Amino acid sequence: MSKITFLGAGSTVFAKNVLGDCMTVEAIQDFEFALYDIDHERLNESEMMLNHLKKNLNSNVTIKSYTDRKEALRGAKYVINAIQVGGYDPCTITDFEIPKKYGLRQTIADTLGIGGIFRNLRTIPVMREFAKDMREVCPDAWFLNYTNPMAVLTSVMLQEGIKTVGLCHSVQVCADHLLDSLGMSKDNVQWHIAGINHMAWLLEITRNGEDLYPEIKRRAKEKQKQKHLDMVRFELMDKFGYYVTESSEHNAEYHPYFIKKNYPELIDKLNIPLDEYPRRCVAQIEGWKEMRDSIVNNKDLTHTRTNEYGSYIIEAMETDQPIKIGGNVLNTGGIISNLPEKAVVEVPCLVDASGVQPTYVGELPEQLAALNRTNINTQLLTIEAAYTEKKEKIYQAALLDPHTAAELSMDDIISLCDDLIEAHGDWLPKFS
Repeated sequence: MSKITFLGAGSTVFAKNVLGDCMTVEAIQDFEFALYDIDHERLNESEMMLNHLKKNLNSNVTIKSYTDRKEALRGAKYVINAIQVGGYDPCTITDFEIPKKYGLRQTIADTLGIGGIFRNLRTIPVMREFAKDMREVCPDAWFLNYTNPMAVLTSVMLQEGIKTVGLCHSVQVCADHLLDSLGMSKDNVQWHIAGINHMAWLLEITRNGEDLYPEIKRRAKEKQKQKHLDMVRFELMDKFGYYVTESSEHNAEYHPYFIKKNYPELIDKLNIPLDEYPRRCVAQIEGWKEMRDSIVNNKDLTHTRTNEYGSYIIEAMETDQPIKIGGNVLNTGGIISNLPEKAVVEVPCLVDASGVQPTYVGELPEQLAALNRTNINTQLLTIEAAYTEKKEKIYQAALLDPHTAAELSMDDIISLCDDLIEAHGDWLPKFS
């Protein structure tokens, strides 16, 4: 029996989306869904939920929970990763509260910035353990990574010799959300996106061959006269010429222009939600208490296939019916020719029985490549810090982070890193 292993299966709602999607696919019906999570209570809840779905969707999959990770992985054909190391309490709280003492504010802190660096540093050792197990018990499996920081963690798994593609939902919803927000029709629209995760660019958007960007920019300028939820991205599009895939709250902290203690008026002017991720975490924790019964104990629970890429990738590989996705892959051979080859890039990819095949993009407009490189610098140094376990590499990653460097002195950045290393304690390896 073929096997899909879900690491982090205690993420019940996400497991419902991705594995529920898989239950609707004819080619996946004879698979075992192997569930693994270090939180055994949440693991059991997800198993119960998926069994309700299985019954109501008339699926033939086998659902099995594991408390031994290696056994969960043994013989897997596909591995889906959705873990979060350290959770909201204590690690996300640490990522936000200690930088605040230095006057450094954040919105999401899960991809770049000082929070993203330390999220990487506590997650990379766990990912390397996954890779070690996979090399032993399922060396040919495809690893579908949904965990942030996407670019760095995908790069690590590739370096560890695991067939990996990083998956984010921001690519497939980017154009539709933009057009919806501007009151424009989505009919017959074609688009092309490439860049890096959370900072990929809508390079082209057309309808029946007509360039939609002039009308998009006209409407965006008008919309910027009133407060709305996407002001940072519209500001970037106005100054750099193109719309970016991930949300304004994320992009507010990927650049040095928006969250600035010397320009506090920008927070209100551009409607930037500081401390947004902690708020979401608290809301999700409270919401789960109410949602739990409606999902876990609902014997009538059903599911409609979502636009998450996971099930479509597995279906394409199983049936050899090709699809196109936006995937995170290594920039081998210069898929995007003006970004470093060591970087992980987000580009159109074809998927079939041969696996994931990235398509050549060529040069990005130079201003977009320049913005991407500012983030790639920190990503590559964070990987180096994780592998060498040298504090100086953590310092260098932080010193090159656009937002952190724009706000703090070199000495304060190093002091902040030291405080974060101490506060994280055993969540991190020992750095020398």
